[in-house]
Amino acid sequence: MDEFETRQGRREKKLRKKQERMPKHGKNLAKVYIDAIIKRLKRSKTKK
Repeated sequence: MDEFETRQGRREKKLRKKQERMPKHGKNLAKVYIDAIIKRLKRSKTKK
């Protein structure tokens, strides 16, 4: 039973680390996508 709990603990720890990393990643990715969309909009406005 002890082994299961430690394994569970490791799993939770890994998950927590993964979640901590994600927000930073998400913000940068969101910025990249927003910049790309803005560029595309600017380009389409000049054509018309």
